[in-house]
Amino acid sequence: MNPITALVARHRAGSGEGIYSVCSANPYVLRASMRQALEDGAPLLVEATSNQVDQFGGYTGMTPTDFRAAVLELAAAEGFPADRLVLGGDHLGPNTWQDRPADEAMPLAVDLVRAYVAAGYTKIHLDCSMPLQGEVAPLSDEVVADRAATLLAAAESAADDAGIDRSGIVYVIGTEVPTPGGAKETLHDLEPTPATAAIGTLDVHRAAFERAGLAAAWPRVVALVVQPAVEFDHLQVIDYVPEATTALQEVIEATPGLVYEAHSTDYQTPAALRALVDDHWAILKVGPGLTFGLREALYALDAIESEIVPAGEATGLRAVVERRMLAEPDRWERYYEGDDLEQRIARTYSYSDRMRYYWPDAEITAATEGLLARLDEVGVPLPLLSQYLPIQYERVRDGLLPNRAEDIVLDRVRDVLRPYAAAVAPTRAGSADAVHATTSKESL
Repeated sequence: MNPITALVARHRAGSGEGIYSVCSANPYVLRASMRQALEDGAPLLVEATSNQVDQFGGYTGMTPTDFRAAVLELAAAEGFPADRLVLGGDHLGPNTWQDRPADEAMPLAVDLVRAYVAAGYTKIHLDCSMPLQGEVAPLSDEVVADRAATLLAAAESAADDAGIDRSGIVYVIGTEVPTPGGAKETLHDLEPTPATAAIGTLDVHRAAFERAGLAAAWPRVVALVVQPAVEFDHLQVIDYVPEATTALQEVIEATPGLVYEAHSTDYQTPAALRALVDDHWAILKVGPGLTFGLREALYALDAIESEIVPAGEATGLRAVVERRMLAEPDRWERYYEGDDLEQRIARTYSYSDRMRYYWPDAEITAATEGLLARLDEVGVPLPLLSQYLPIQYERVRDGLLPNRAEDIVLDRVRDVLRPYAAAVAPTRAGSADAVHATTSKESL
C-alpha cells in the first residue's frame, strides 16, 4: 500500500497525523530531510514540480528518471531506506506550455505525466487550471476536470505499460493554491476557498472521471488542494486562522477517504502547522522555507570564515552568489521591485527566496563546497558559532551535533523541518506548547 493511502486512512480514523512534503531538488535540503525522517521513523515525501523536472529536463536539467536516481543516490548515502521514500509530481499539467494552444500543450502534458508514472512516482497532482494560448482565465471547472481526466487516463495507462501496480498510485486534484514560490506582490487580504467551490471541484472531477471510464480510480484520489488562506510574499507571512476555514473543514469531514493538501505553508508558526493538520490539511508542502534556512546557515558560515581566514584566502560565498545573481538576473528581477537597495535586500532575504534557483550554478556550487572544506580544515571556533548560529552552538556543546561545517548546515535546515515533524506526528497533537516542546534541544 502507498504510505500516503495508509496515512489518509489513519487520519480519517482520528489519528491526528499528517505528512509534510519536501518540494526541493537541493541536495543539502534533501539530505537534511532524510536525516529528519530517519530520526522520526517516518516516510519521506519528496515532490518535484512540473517546471522543475519534466521529460525535457526542466530548469534543473533532470527528467523524472534522473531526479529519482539522484534522490535514491542521496538516500543510499544517508542510509535512508528506499521503501520509506515516496516521490510525487506537483502541478503536473500543461503549465510549462501555456504559450501554446491546447492541441499542442495537452499532448505534452500527457507525455509529462506518463514520464513521472513510468519513473516510479506514486503521488500525482493533476493540475490543468492554467489557461492556454487563446483561452481566457479562469477556465471553467468542466474544462479543468476534463483535462485532468485526460491526464489520469495517461497515468493509468503508463502504469500498465511499465508493469506498475496502479493500485499503488494516488492522485491529488484541485488547483486553488498560492503562487508557487510565494506571492509576486504585496499581500493584503487573503480568503480561504469557499466551501461551495470545494464541493464543486470534487463533484465536477468525479463526474469527468466517470465519463472517461475512470471511476475505478476515484478511491485513489486522496487529497484536494484548496486555499486555507496561508501565504507569504517577499516580506510578510499570512498566518493560518482556523476559524476562517470552518466551512471547509465540514466539507472534508463529509467526504470519506479524502484530506486537504496545503501549499505554501513555509514560515507558518508551529502552532499554525499543528492547527492545519488538526483541521484536515494532512499534507503540508514546504519548499522555499527550506532553502531560506540553507542560505541562513551558509551565510553564517561565510561570515565566520571572513573572521578567521585572511581576505585573500576566503572563498567569499556570499559575494559569489551576489555576482552570479546580478550576471543572470532572469530568475529574480521581474519579481523584486524597488530601488537598488530594496532589490539587494530582496535578493538575499526575501521569503520567496529566488536565490534557491542559483545554488546549482557551477561557481556557486564550487564556492559552497570550498567554504565547507576550508572551515573543516581550520575549524569553526565555538565562540563564533555562538555568535552566528547559537542554536547549533548549543547542540555542539551538548554533544548532539558534530562541529563540522556540513553537519551544521544540515542541522540548520532541519530546524525548518522540526516544527513540521512535530505537527504531523499523531502523538504530538494538542496545544501549541506541546508543539514548541518538541523543537527544544531535549527532544533532539
